[in-house]
Amino acid sequence: MKQVGGSADAGKRADSHARVAIVTPLRKRSLTGELYSRDAGMERLIAELTILPRDELIGRAAITKRSDPNFVPSECLLHFIRASRHDNNEAWFERLYRILMQRVLRSLPNSESSDGKTESLTRGLVRDKVFSRFVELLSADRASYVDKLDYFEVRFDGAVASLRRDAQEQAWREENRSRPLEYDESGELSAEVEAAAGVHDPFAGSHFDDPSYRLRLDAAIDALPPEQIRIIHMLKEGFPIDSKEPNVMTIAKALGRSEKTIRTYRDKAIATLRLALADGEQQ
Repeated sequence: MKQVGGSADAGKRADSHARVAIVTPLRKRSLTGELYSRDAGMERLIAELTILPRDELIGRAAITKRSDPNFVPSECLLHFIRASRHDNNEAWFERLYRILMQRVLRSLPNSESSDGKTESLTRGLVRDKVFSRFVELLSADRASYVDKLDYFEVRFDGAVASLRRDAQEQAWREENRSRPLEYDESGELSAEVEAAAGVHDPFAGSHFDDPSYRLRLDAAIDALPPEQIRIIHMLKEGFPIDSKEPNVMTIAKALGRSEKTIRTYRDKAIATLRLALADGEQQ
């Protein structure tokens, strides 16, 4: 009898291990040819969540506070949504899908102003464009693997921020066709970018001591264009934009750009970071 019980337990353990082991690898490759890979901790969490009853997983996925120890990161939630296409279970997909869509919508700018009285066409366009694009990617992935979603499984916040940045620039151009965003040496910042940048310093203040804030900031920085990323990192390290001292290394010297161009890129980057971080506080 003991042998029978032992065999049953062994079978359960084997089945549990088999379920834990199924974590679909990503397929997208970087510019250097390396496959995208999840963080090791994320892989372990996906494996742990895989063996949970589905109702329990849904309950944990519904938690919105990131500080909650049972919070399920969006990277994991997206993994289960994509994996559900093999289950042929639309009800399971819909439950996961609704939760993730709510998270995406909470991360996007509201069209109403803070007083709830006025609406911004730009914010409304950004919200619609990002949401529509993400839904489009998910829908296409149901039919055939879409490797663009692999980045979302690695850095979900950064990937959404990238969609927002693209949509923001498109919306600004559509709303202000006579005053498009400029990127060349002679370009001037639009009023919208100047207003959004203001005097905001993402690395100052007590909020920078908050680990969740730093994670959101890192994700938002990663979503910036490459030159803006370099400028932000050099600012963070304390490099001046320009200097009258010939022996001082400056950002303008390091990147081979004029002081005016560096300041323009800096302000555009800070405007984008400010939008991303402000909306992140609403989650």
